[in-house]
This record gives sequence, C-alpha cells and structure tokens, in this order.
Amino acid sequence: MPHDISRPNPADYHPIADDKNYLGTIALLSILFIWPLITIIYGAAIKDDYVFVRQWEWINLLWISLAIPFLLLQEKAGLPAWNGTGIRATQKWLLPAAIGLGFAMLDVLVIKVIMHPQVYETLPPFLQPFPYSLFLYPSGALDIEIFYRLIPLTLVALAGKRWLNPDSRQKILWAALILTALREPLEQWPSGPAWLVLYSLLSGFAMNLVQGICMVRYGFLSALTVRLGHYLLWHIGLGIYVQFVEHARV
Repeated sequence: MPHDISRPNPADYHPIADDKNYLGTIALLSILFIWPLITIIYGAAIKDDYVFVRQWEWINLLWISLAIPFLLLQEKAGLPAWNGTGIRATQKWLLPAAIGLGFAMLDVLVIKVIMHPQVYETLPPFLQPFPYSLFLYPSGALDIEIFYRLIPLTLVALAGKRWLNPDSRQKILWAALILTALREPLEQWPSGPAWLVLYSLLSGFAMNLVQGICMVRYGFLSALTVRLGHYLLWHIGLGIYVQFVEHARV
C-alpha cells in the first residue's frame, strides 16, 4: 500500500505535459455536458419507437452540473487535477480503459455465455438500442461517477487535508475508497445461485475500488475511463451483438 495514495509515482508523470492546456480542458469539460444533452434530446426523439427505451430528463443535466465545483476543488483537496494534467496517458487513460474492458469480458462470460447462452428474443433490461446506447451509457457512467466517487471522495479528501495529519488522512481516504466501492454492488444485489451473487459482489467491489484508486492517483477522468471501458463492451458492444446478430437469427 503506497504511503500517499493520492500521489502518483514520479514515473507516472509526463515531463512535457505539465503546462496546462486550457483549450483541451475546456473541450473535455464541454463534452461531459454535451453528451448528456444529446442523450436527453435523442431519447425524447425515439421514445415512441422503443417502448422500453430508458430516457433521461432535463433534471439529469442539472444533477450533473453539481460536478463543476467538485472538479475545480480536486487540487485544493490534495488530489490530482480532474483531467490528470501532467500524468502519462498510459496511466490515466489506456490502463484504466483496459481494466474496465477486462471486467466487462468477465461479465459477458458469466452472464451471457454461461448463464444465458440462448438467443435473446428482445433486448434485456441492461441493454438499449444502438446507436442510442452510445449516448445513454456514457452519460450514465458520468452520473454514477459523480455521485459514487467524485463528490464523496472529494469531501473526504478536503476534510482530511484540513483537519487531519498525513497518516490519518491516508487511513480515512482508504476507508472512503472501500465504503464507496461497496455501494454499487450492494445496491445491485442480484438474484440467483450463491456463486452468481458472490461473483457480482466481488467483481463489482473490485472494479469500484480500482476506480476509486484511479481517481485519487490519476484524476477523476481516469476513474470514469474504467467505467467507460466496461460499458463499451458490456452495455454497448453486447447490445449491438444482441440487436443485430442474435435478432437476425430469430
């Protein structure tokens, strides 16, 4: 366990990336809000074509806007910049995406290959029609990461930096990482055989814990990238397969 989890190793930094690219930062921040906006408009446009489509409302965009002050507080809380300024792309983007894809491959193997090898006659509840899924699931990933990680971990880091010594700060931060990692798997407690429940709890906890570590070491977008990598295969890729390959056989 590193002494200071919120500080990447010196090798993780890119020596020529320390100057802040304000245009790039503004572009990334804009995408975070444009994507949910498209999701809302797109969902409303296709709601009559798909009775099962999951729609976003305008209130969702308001909730996401709560992220702005917490994104701006990252460095004040002793955490990396929200977009991982100065950290190598391998650490903040490529490795997190690969980890998310790895968890998704396990989910596809367990849920689709082992549990449900037969053809889906309709899209199951965890899948949505393509290309709407390209907008819905990244927006959902952002929503989850804001409320499961960004807000609680930033508040804990801010409080620890203000009132605790370094050793105590690390202990409290680790406790927060573990507790926030437990939230999603406990909320999504599955039904089924004991081995499936155990798999869901352990894999869900592991991915959420990795996301928390990515956030406090490499920035918020690194944690988001893990989930995007997972959703790319589990929700979007599998949905494309079911919609255009399996349904073609029915």
